[in-house]
Formats: sequence, structure tokens, C-alpha cells
Amino acid sequence: MTLRITIDIFSGRPNPVIEVDGKRAREILERLQPTKPLKRRAIAPEFRLGYRGLIIDQTAAPSRAFPRRFRVAAGAIYGPDAAHTIADPEFEEFFAGREGRAARLAAPRGFPLLLQREIKRLKQLDLHFKLPRFPRPIIHRCRCAPLYEPAWWNDGGQKQWNNNCYNYATNYRTDTFAQPGRASGAMYTALTCASVRPAAIADELIASPSAKNRCPKEGHLVALVIWPGVDFHWYRKGRNGRWSHKPGSTPVTNLDNSGHLITDPRTADRGGYTNFCTFMTVMHGHIKIN
Repeated sequence: MTLRITIDIFSGRPNPVIEVDGKRAREILERLQPTKPLKRRAIAPEFRLGYRGLIIDQTAAPSRAFPRRFRVAAGAIYGPDAAHTIADPEFEEFFAGREGRAARLAAPRGFPLLLQREIKRLKQLDLHFKLPRFPRPIIHRCRCAPLYEPAWWNDGGQKQWNNNCYNYATNYRTDTFAQPGRASGAMYTALTCASVRPAAIADELIASPSAKNRCPKEGHLVALVIWPGVDFHWYRKGRNGRWSHKPGSTPVTNLDNSGHLITDPRTADRGGYTNFCTFMTVMHGHIKIN
């Protein structure tokens, strides 16, 4: 038995991954045994920025008691058809602690402590709420912007898992988890506005700090935000005048961390991505990312 455990926490950067097999894998599944069903309104926190849980893939000799892929978040297990509390509701804290597997990651300094804080934060949130209804049409539309077509990206496979917020914001599929500046040989060197912004400009995005949430005459508007020293994230403004985004390998969404529709990324609930950097313009057919 082999488990591939992805710590689903980043949006722009690739997530940390750990593989566990044999006895340790079986012990993990024992801790994750489903117990009580969650309420009908319970939804997996995929749309959030920040820690969204542990994605567990059974890659060899899978247990029939579990789906081949499932998510563990806030003391619960989320499969394709159901969600339940788990036998050990403190499993995530154990996983992130000194005795857990996260302590063995070749991750940035301080990552285990960051992960512990994020796990605690997720558990304090109310994940039992109604999703908002689709809004009424907006009068001022962005005629050159991409349509909001989440189903195209949310295939549960190659497109969804291998394209991140930068891919989605630029409407450019690469299947490489694109990084600002990598295609042009000028990749960012720090997770700051001052480093990521010029890297995106090297990819031919156009700095538009005076856009103030207005649609450009050509191309479409995107926005860069930073989780200081941890990660970057991008939003894009759609043809309907609303904003949407793709947190890492999770599905595309038009909701912020509070479950609200995004009318302006500057005022949206962005979790730990506290630094709003700038608006930028994407000219279709002019950029190249990787």
C-alpha cells in the first residue's frame, strides 16, 4: 500500500508532496476511518486561499474502504460522493507536528509552523453555508475578457491539476504550473510584489496600476496578490465584469475566502495573501508563460 499525500496550501507554487507506504500508510488510513456523516451543506474548502487540506491518493494496493483520491480537511474526509468526520479528528495536527511526516519535508524554513497555524485557522471557519446564487447580469461588461467557463478547467484531471492561478488568470494552459518569468528566463527570486511583478512583465503582461478595477479597451485585466514570503496568487476579470480565480490545482471559482462573489480583488477576503500588488493587462496572443 502506498499513499501520495499532497499538502494543498499554495496557489502559485507547487504544493509539497510526501509518499508513505507499508505499515505507516495503513496506520494513516486507520486514523482516517470515516465516522459520522457531515451536514448536507458541508462543502470541501477547495475554493479557499491558504491551507485547504491534505489530498490523499492511493497509488498502489489501494484500500477498498476509501476512494482512490480523497481530501482530509478540518477533521473530516471528503470523497466524490460523501463527507464524514474521521476517527482521529486531530490527524492533521499530528501530520504537521514533530512526529508527523510534514517535519521531514524539504520545505522552506518555518513551513511546519506555518502549516500548523493554517490547520488551526481552517478548523475555526464555518464550512457549513449556502453558496451564493449566480448574480444578475452586470451592465458594464468587459467585451475582450474571457468568458467565465469553470467547467473547461475543472476537469478533475490534467487541466485542473497541472495549471495554477497564473495559467488561469492569463487564460493560457501549459500543464506546467506556470511561474512568472520562467518562460523568459527572468523568474522571480522572492515572494514579494517587487520580485513577482517584473517577472510577469518579462512574460509580456502589461503593468496597469491605474486600472482601478476598470476593463481595458483591449485584452483583459488581472490582479496580483502576495502571501508575504510564502506564495503568489492571481485573479482575472471576466466578460461578465466579475472576478474569478483558480487556487492552485483546485477548481476555478468566483468566490473569495468568505464564500462571497468577487467584485474587486482589493476588497475580497484573500486569507493570508494580504499584499495587493497591482492590476495588469493580458494582451491575447502576446504573452508566453511556462
